[in-house]
Amino acid sequence: MPKQTRAAREETGSVVRLPLSVDRTSPVPLYFQLSQQLEAAIERGTLTPGSLLGNEIELAGRLGLSRPTVRQAIQVLVEKGLLVRRRGVGTQVVHSQVRRPLELSSLYDDLEAAGQRPATIVLANRVEPAPAEVAAALGLPEGGEVRFVERLRFAHDEPVARLRNHLPLGLLDLDTELLEGTGLYRMMRGAGITLHSARQKVGARAATGLEAELLTEEKGAPLLTMERTTFDDTGRAVEFGAHVYRASRYAFEFQLLVRP
Repeated sequence: MPKQTRAAREETGSVVRLPLSVDRTSPVPLYFQLSQQLEAAIERGTLTPGSLLGNEIELAGRLGLSRPTVRQAIQVLVEKGLLVRRRGVGTQVVHSQVRRPLELSSLYDDLEAAGQRPATIVLANRVEPAPAEVAAALGLPEGGEVRFVERLRFAHDEPVARLRNHLPLGLLDLDTELLEGTGLYRMMRGAGITLHSARQKVGARAATGLEAELLTEEKGAPLLTMERTTFDDTGRAVEFGAHVYRASRYAFEFQLLVRP
C-alpha cells in the first residue's frame, strides 16, 4: 500500500508540504513517482513560483525514503528547469513549463487560459518592405509594404517567447498599447476577421546573442522555432509569424490518431 503523508497541505512560511505518496509495490522507480507528483503540483499551480519544498532530509523522513532517492527526484525537476537549489534557502520552485496544444490559437490566449499571467512588451510596430519569404507567404509582391510587429511575451513575469509577425498593410489597426494588453488573434477577431486555417512548421536551433539576452538564456541555448502562415475564411493570408520559444519553459503538445 502507498505510504501517505499528511492528508491536507500545510504551509510554514514559504515552505509548502504536500500530500505525497509512494507505492513500493509499483514497478515505477520511487524517485520517479515522487518527481511526477511534484511536477503535477507545479503544473496545477499548487506549488507556485517561489515556493520552498523543504530540505531533502525532511522529505525523505516524511516519505520513508532515502536521501539519494529524494535527491534524484528533485534533480529530475532541476534539469527540467522547474526547481532550483539555492544555498542557504533550499529547493525552490522556479516556474511551470508552458505546455501549448498544437492548434490554431494564440500564445496569449493559451497562457491566459492556463493561468500563466501573460504580459507583452512590443519591441517594434512599423511598416517595412516585405522580405522574399514574407512576400511569398502572404501572396504579395516582394518589397511591397507590410506591417511588422515584434513582441516579447512573458508568463509569470518571465520571458518565454520572441514573436515576429508580418501582416498585409491595412488589415487592422495595430495599436501598440492594445498589443501590450491582449493577443494579436484576439485583435483580429475583434476586427471581424475569421481565422480559418494555417500552415505551420516547428523546429529547433541555438539562441543567438540577442535572443539569449531577450529571453534570459545563455547564448547557444536550445530554442523551439515556429513559422506559421494563417488564413481567414476567404482563403486570404492574414499573417506570417516567425517565433522562437525557450525550450526550458515551453513545449508543444500533439494529439496523434491512427488512420482508420
